[in-house]
Amino acid sequence: MELSNGTEVQEFILLGFEIKHRFLLLTFFAILYILTLAENITIIALVLLDAHLAQLPMYILLSNFSWLEICYVTTTVPRMVFDLMSPRGIISFNACFLQFYFFFSLGVTECFFLSAMALDRYLAICHPLRYPQMMSQHSCYTLVAACWTIGFLWYLIPVILISKLPFCGPNIIDHFVCDIGPILSLACPPLGNIPSFCKIAMNAVVLINVTFVVASYSTVIFTLLKNSNQGSRRKAFSTVSFHLMVVTLFYGSVAAMYLAPGGEDQSVLTKAVTVFYTAVTPSLNPPIYCLRNDQVKEALRRVLKRKEVWPRRKETLS
Repeated sequence: MELSNGTEVQEFILLGFEIKHRFLLLTFFAILYILTLAENITIIALVLLDAHLAQLPMYILLSNFSWLEICYVTTTVPRMVFDLMSPRGIISFNACFLQFYFFFSLGVTECFFLSAMALDRYLAICHPLRYPQMMSQHSCYTLVAACWTIGFLWYLIPVILISKLPFCGPNIIDHFVCDIGPILSLACPPLGNIPSFCKIAMNAVVLINVTFVVASYSTVIFTLLKNSNQGSRRKAFSTVSFHLMVVTLFYGSVAAMYLAPGGEDQSVLTKAVTVFYTAVTPSLNPPIYCLRNDQVKEALRRVLKRKEVWPRRKETLS
């Protein structure tokens, strides 16, 4: 990890965004971050406070997904806001690779959570009689633990291998986050098989999960089309359509960023797509999941009603 003059690389400079747009972007990201935190914390609190939702696998998964989104935006957005306030986006070598690791690990974890939620809908709709046994609370929490564990182990070796590469300079990253493309472009050749290994690891996790999600929801849709009960079919279609919207937003942006030819070489497009799936998408997911969800609305009414009753009880007792 040395510059061309022999000095060791201690830090990187994140170029981020153009200076003329900084104040507007700073305000936008700050509001978006606060909104994302508020939305996802509300979902987590609602699941924890409502005894009915806390027992349902779908909402156990959803609350963990909300916590994942909080971690995901916190890995990138506060750093983006900080760099927009400072004249130079200087980040230490270790901090850059720590962000790189969490950024990719949380992204991989999200892939597996989307698959877990697809599995939950598949079992609930295609095997309703066996669903309580197959997706018990114990099974659900095991699935949640597996998503987190696999997500944080999947990209560990690629990150370690990249961190061991020699960096000759310049140490300027034309991005607002420590991403794989800009980091590899700063490494000294020869890079060996590391870029290929990293690409295989990324493509594999996307391909495995996309295939599973497509197969699950295709079977769900086929099952719903055969259902003669129009009321239950309409309700199930509504839930599945919102799940598919979240899946499309996430994998669409990932494909545009990492799988499209030449995606990493187009700086402006790369930054725009990265902003979308690191900052915008996490703020859209809670409303998409809960907008027309009757169980969430009913749980919110129960929680609010309970809060109204509690002060009255205190007044009566006093």
